[in-house]
Amino acid sequence: MAKKIIEVMDTTYRDGFQSVFGGRVLMEDFLPTIQSALDAGIRHFEMGGGARFQSLFFYLNENAFEMMDKFREAVGPDVNLQTLARGVNHVGLDTGSRAIIDLHAKLFKKHGITTIRNFDALNDVRNLDCSAKAIKEAGLKHEMTVTVMDLPPGCEGAHDAAFYERTLRSFMDAGIPYDSVVFKDASGTANPQKVYETVSMARKLLGEECHIRYHTHDTAGIGVTCYLAAIEAGADGIDLDREPVSGGTAHADVLVMAHALRGKEFVLGNDLGEALDLDKVLESEMILKEALKDYYIPPEAKEVSALIQYSPMPGGALTANTQMMRDNNILDKFTDVIYGMREVVEKGGYGTSVTPVSQFYFQQAFNNVMFGKWKKIAKGYGEMVLGYFGKTPVAPDEEIVALAAEQLKLEPTTESAVDIADRDEKKSIAWAKKQLEDEKLETSDENIFIVFACGDKGIRFLKGEMPVNVRKISQMEAEKAAAAPAAGEGEGEPYTVTVNGQTYHVEVAEGHLQSVTPAAPAAAANAPAPAPAAGASGKSEEIKAPMPGSIFKLMVNVGDSVKDGDVIMIMEAMKMETEITAHTNGKVGAIHVSVGQNVQNGQLLMSIEG
Repeated sequence: MAKKIIEVMDTTYRDGFQSVFGGRVLMEDFLPTIQSALDAGIRHFEMGGGARFQSLFFYLNENAFEMMDKFREAVGPDVNLQTLARGVNHVGLDTGSRAIIDLHAKLFKKHGITTIRNFDALNDVRNLDCSAKAIKEAGLKHEMTVTVMDLPPGCEGAHDAAFYERTLRSFMDAGIPYDSVVFKDASGTANPQKVYETVSMARKLLGEECHIRYHTHDTAGIGVTCYLAAIEAGADGIDLDREPVSGGTAHADVLVMAHALRGKEFVLGNDLGEALDLDKVLESEMILKEALKDYYIPPEAKEVSALIQYSPMPGGALTANTQMMRDNNILDKFTDVIYGMREVVEKGGYGTSVTPVSQFYFQQAFNNVMFGKWKKIAKGYGEMVLGYFGKTPVAPDEEIVALAAEQLKLEPTTESAVDIADRDEKKSIAWAKKQLEDEKLETSDENIFIVFACGDKGIRFLKGEMPVNVRKISQMEAEKAAAAPAAGEGEGEPYTVTVNGQTYHVEVAEGHLQSVTPAAPAAAANAPAPAPAAGASGKSEEIKAPMPGSIFKLMVNVGDSVKDGDVIMIMEAMKMETEITAHTNGKVGAIHVSVGQNVQNGQLLMSIEG
């Protein structure tokens, strides 16, 4: 009896990169490795979308559309290239208007994509309907997605097999067009029995002809077990990675999964009915390891975490967040933040922990750790519990809803998220064109979408102002060496070093590093102290950083008049923009930081002469 082919989508180049490296892998390093995967029989790749759209602009100074073109060129015309979309959030964190959602689908079709896997983190049928129709109208295949996780122990009301059946039926009753269906567990927390019950239900409901896939991560250590449960229940395909981006926060490895299927009536293969050549898969893994050997793999990317079942953080978001925390020198806070996610999930309405909701959960947990519980509602989390991203599976905690309404100055809503977005002038094609025209940039469809997906950072990329921020071992060693004094030099006295454009004051005594302190920009450091403004009291208010982060935007200049409550600058940390306000009337006496500069908690940012 012939074995059933389980069709493999290789997620190495999208979700694998995102889960291990926070998406920060350069084209020149991975493109040459694709041929070895093709040689092994792989004909289905997830290679873009999701966070691997923004990350190219934010950290790699690369254009995601160019990457799509080069990937298509590498695989030829017949291979299934798939990207990930977040329903009405497309590949951004905010809700898009219908115009943006349509543009997303058209551009991805133009740049060589075959299939878009499309999900809504709240499983709100209204969000999936609009985006699915745009995908199909653009001539793409639509993989309809039900998002999955396990609730923290002790919670109930959603995320069981019955909930997924209701969700799937609502999608079908709405007439959402689809070519395949996937159950996507980004956190890897769904238990195997529930997976079996859910896929069995879907097979009965969808019939034998529908292609059903299952997707999970290995973060909680049960990825292979869940894949076995899904396959036994009737799944036709699964998502796998290749070393060095497999296991841990990523997905099960192709070779590990093949080993788990030995002796069973299933074999890993492709859409042509061919089994994968496992010897060539092994060879492809060796080639990929060699190509990525200089990339730093953070230890948490390869760990199995028992805590994840309590705080369901997706693998693709976990390392992205730890990378940002490393960048801001606050990685020591990670355990407290991830532990605090449990309460945030419990009170937030049980949206599935997948982007953008997973980021909202993490940002709120981060704020709870840094500012005190519920003292500062994160914008995304607050808008979610208020209904601006759609309907949550269950009603959020009433006290949290009230806090969000008070702090964000928004009323709860039940209106469709895309209808709200359509009324927002800043989500219109005309608005994006104006931003490009003001910067004297080309108003191509691609550039318009980059503005929508990446905001000010998209503009900075198009102007050639975004730096490359990749963690390579050789670079890290060079930076470490640059920060160390030569033998016998610098003993007992301070000196300065510059790393990635940031200057630091370093003090060494008796051969040991004593302190490293970020320095103010040269212009600010060397400028004469400003005289008190005319009529000012001479008293100066010092504005200090409320948290570690980077300076995203300066809203005032030296000499400008400000009033109590005025926004004077915007900091960014953990993908959140935090407004810094004046607490007195006066004039800006000095600005001690510059745009793009990393700052520490309590660091002096600005002085206001009252």
